[in-house]
Amino acid sequence: MDTSEMKTASGHWILVRMGKRVLRPGGREMTLKLLSELDIQPQDHVVEFAPGIGFTAEITINKNPLSYVGVDEDEDIVQRLRGRIKGRNVRFILGNAADSGLSGDSKDKVYGEAMLTMHDDHLKSGIIREAHRLLKKGGIYAIHEMGLRNADEAKKREIERDMSESVRINARPLTEEEWSALLENEGFGIRQIYRNEMLLLEPARFIDDEGFFRTLKILLNIMRNPMARKRIIGMRRTFARHREHINSLVIIAEKK
Repeated sequence: MDTSEMKTASGHWILVRMGKRVLRPGGREMTLKLLSELDIQPQDHVVEFAPGIGFTAEITINKNPLSYVGVDEDEDIVQRLRGRIKGRNVRFILGNAADSGLSGDSKDKVYGEAMLTMHDDHLKSGIIREAHRLLKKGGIYAIHEMGLRNADEAKKREIERDMSESVRINARPLTEEEWSALLENEGFGIRQIYRNEMLLLEPARFIDDEGFFRTLKILLNIMRNPMARKRIIGMRRTFARHREHINSLVIIAEKK
């Protein structure tokens, strides 16, 4: 990725190029909470929407579910994951999370992290509807997304604008109540909600997510790349500016 690409690339991929593996709003802690609540068993058929670099996929596959399917619309991501992550009944397929092409009423657990936030509400609903279609009755859908708190409409628009400018993504975070309503409108019942601060680029969270020595390696990579450093500092300032109004949420829902 050259300097011109660094200027326009999403913050997510800049962090990946610098070596960061944990890219979820609530960090490793909330990912592990999501997986703990999913309680993946050897008899489970599991689907992950937008596995990205595969951090959570690897943890899931190590739990030895009966089958795992990762659905991503980026062909490069799918090819990389197919080459890097192997396992019994493990597949990575190219597809849209709102129309995966997988059989309905066939899965026990479906989850996705930091992907619904990137879509407008009608597209969020389409993805949630697909999760509902895939799951057997009583199946579990878990999401890990960015949340809003104490934010009126003006503040919400300001956060969306600032995220677009600094992170280069069209983030559309929702309040806990709004996320819950989307899930309930598509036939899910809310089982549990967990909350955490949005501290993705803060030193303590960085070390907790990546470990001390990997953090040093990432910081060295950032120092060597002036444009990446500028972009990451800008993202950190945006997150800090809105810390009072953004958080991370894990919501566990059950198909009725």
